[in-house]
Amino acid sequence: MPPITSALQILTLFSICLPLANSIGFNYPAVFNFGDSNSDTGGLVAGVAEPLNPPHGQIYFQNPSGRFCDGRLIIDFLMDAMDLPFLNSYLDSIGAPSFRKGCNFAAAGSTILRATASSVSPFSFAIQVAQFLRFKARVLELQAKTKKIRKYLPEEDYFEKGLYMFDIGQNDLAGAFYSKSYDQILVLIPTILSEFETGIQELYHQGARNFWIHNTGPLGCLTQNIAKFGTDPSKLDELGCVSLHNQASKLLNLQLHALCKKLQGQYLDANVTYVDIFTIKSNLIANYSRYGFEHPIMACCGHGGPPLNYNSRVACGRTKVVNGSVVTAKGCKDSTEYVSWDGIHYTEAANQYVSSQILTGKYSDPPFSDNMPFLLKLKF
Repeated sequence: MPPITSALQILTLFSICLPLANSIGFNYPAVFNFGDSNSDTGGLVAGVAEPLNPPHGQIYFQNPSGRFCDGRLIIDFLMDAMDLPFLNSYLDSIGAPSFRKGCNFAAAGSTILRATASSVSPFSFAIQVAQFLRFKARVLELQAKTKKIRKYLPEEDYFEKGLYMFDIGQNDLAGAFYSKSYDQILVLIPTILSEFETGIQELYHQGARNFWIHNTGPLGCLTQNIAKFGTDPSKLDELGCVSLHNQASKLLNLQLHALCKKLQGQYLDANVTYVDIFTIKSNLIANYSRYGFEHPIMACCGHGGPPLNYNSRVACGRTKVVNGSVVTAKGCKDSTEYVSWDGIHYTEAANQYVSSQILTGKYSDPPFSDNMPFLLKLKF
């Protein structure tokens, strides 16, 4: 069943999404996605047997779906807009899912930089790119050998005509704050982006031509970071977010934007689109009540109650012994009132808002226009 959404949210999202549904058409045959938990549709759960318990998935899927969310992610809404099915994870072989319309290489906890022994996910960006290369080679091999499973696999030209989406880098910054000074983190940013550029170049040389790159959201506004680094009010900004985390996000995004401009000039036969997720999410948190939300920072699924309802020792849906007592991080009554799902990830309602803003095209460089290959002419 769909979520019980407030009247204000319904009216707001209906007014935003209805014109888009009628005016924008996408013509990509397939999507290949790379990223972290913001777009993971089951990679980490399948890859390392990460337990994901209810109430994850309670809104749309009715059960945990491999997504760190109560329902759908931004990428799910974008796939809907492209009239394509939800992406199956490359690592999830259970049930023989179809990869006809693309494949998702994202895994929660992943970083752009190479994973270490202490990393949450071993599937760093370079590994995800390597997985894609194997996936493509195997698809072409099977396509040439047999027709029995062709309906489950992309056509050869889908690899050139498809859309390559990226939403990764958040964990590189967030994790660095636990062991590095702010200045050390700033010095690290060029190294992070150099690794990202290497992956993009490899995909380009494999025939990829359509790139859609999300920047990093406001890390300082994640409940987890406020709980850990925001105990001193002087470290918070006017929105109640951790200032240094957001400043680092802005600087990474500034350099990422410059990299995208470089790639646009370097690969004249490619389409490189930079999407400003930071501004969209910051606007949502700053003006949450305008969009029907009641809680911009407090986690829906957590433990501890207001103002943050977040305890790093008890993840959403888990039960732990804390200070001698057995506690469970439970979900809130109505997640559509919350921006934050579990203190790290957004709710389905917030993801729906973010995706609707992406689809306006005004947060992208270049902006969506009628001469871009992935949009048909607007109809008025």
